[in-house]
Amino acid sequence: MNTASETLLTDLYELTMAQAYLAQEMTGIAVFEFFVRKLPSRRNFFMAAGLEQVLTYLETFHFAERDLDWLAQTGNFTPSTLAALRAMRFTGDVHAMPEGTVFFPHEPILRITAPLPQAQLVETRVMNLLNFQTMVASKACRSVMVAEGRPLIDFGLRRSHGAEAGLLAARASYLAGFAGTSNVLAGARFGMPTYGTMAHAFVQAHHDEAEAFLHIAQAQPRNVVLLIDTYDTEAAAEKVVALATSLKNQGISIHGVRLDSGDLADHAQKVRLILDRGGLTDTKILASGNLDEERVEALLKSGAPIDRFAVGTAMTTSADAPYLDCAYKLQEYAGRPCRKRSEGKATWPGRKQVYRRLGRDGRLDGDLITIEGETRPGLPLLHPVMQNGRRLAPSPSIEKIRDHARLALAELPDTLRRLDQAAPYDVRIAEALEQLAQQVDRHT
Repeated sequence: MNTASETLLTDLYELTMAQAYLAQEMTGIAVFEFFVRKLPSRRNFFMAAGLEQVLTYLETFHFAERDLDWLAQTGNFTPSTLAALRAMRFTGDVHAMPEGTVFFPHEPILRITAPLPQAQLVETRVMNLLNFQTMVASKACRSVMVAEGRPLIDFGLRRSHGAEAGLLAARASYLAGFAGTSNVLAGARFGMPTYGTMAHAFVQAHHDEAEAFLHIAQAQPRNVVLLIDTYDTEAAAEKVVALATSLKNQGISIHGVRLDSGDLADHAQKVRLILDRGGLTDTKILASGNLDEERVEALLKSGAPIDRFAVGTAMTTSADAPYLDCAYKLQEYAGRPCRKRSEGKATWPGRKQVYRRLGRDGRLDGDLITIEGETRPGLPLLHPVMQNGRRLAPSPSIEKIRDHARLALAELPDTLRRLDQAAPYDVRIAEALEQLAQQVDRHT
């Protein structure tokens, strides 16, 4: 099984439904939309992320021979189904909100229009990709909003839930506004800046802490950031000052020191005084150690002289909201609008568009969800990005996505930028959509 392709990264029922659709010749055009039902506690908005990986998945969707051999040996699939899967490629259209867009519950951020078996088979992986990166980006931008322009670095790889999660969390946090990541593969794959310091083990492996600082500085002369809390934080800061002159004579500057434990605010105050007194006024203080947006905000409100923050586990796992109540639902089949009416999980039928209004101050003033084709005042948020299984344009660079996300956050009203729960943002359902739902209800 370890040689199977990504196409088998799906739930079994997607394949069994596809077999049933094919057997009944139910291959008409289906419309599915991805949305999130509700905000997690103390959250005020989401940030869309993951579209790039979804489009790549759809473009390369196919069943390899080894996949079909494995499915055949399960005994669950007919020869005709396997033949259909062998020939299947994704030939549909995709509309989506650009990555970095702020959105709210029940607003579709992606719509797939394709023959029903195709649109059904991609459900699990599409949800997997959008849910995770949207979850992390929505968490990461909360730290961005409270950091007051200070750089934030992703330190979460070692505690992420697997390799892919570590990679995609680094990407999602970067597009949300983080300065970069410690994850080297993410830097290489996505073109992100990478950052690193040193480990406590490096200090412990030396008999003398100052000698450890000297050796790491000589090994990495262009980026000297010294970890100073292995033993006594303030004593280590004094050693850094004492070492600075010798390093300067070698053409090496100490760019920063890192605090990773204890009372970070208190240590930062004391270390700043030591560094400044020793003439190291340009040496930055980086704080790490189980940080999240709440702790970053508290440290800055306390006046702690911290210049940069490394945020890891809480962000990469979105610890306070480790999943989104997301859905990928059939909204139309063969031209017929569809609606789910399950208690607590009802959906709005048909193909939809979201229009966004901005106030005179340039801030978000309200959204309207309506049926596709009904033009309303405001900015339409869903755009065509794929047609007949091929992208309509090259993907934007991650830097352009970051710019879009930066603007999206700047457009948020102050109430939505707070970390605590705000009054719900004004998202309305258009009369045309309500009428369509009533029409569907009368015939189901």
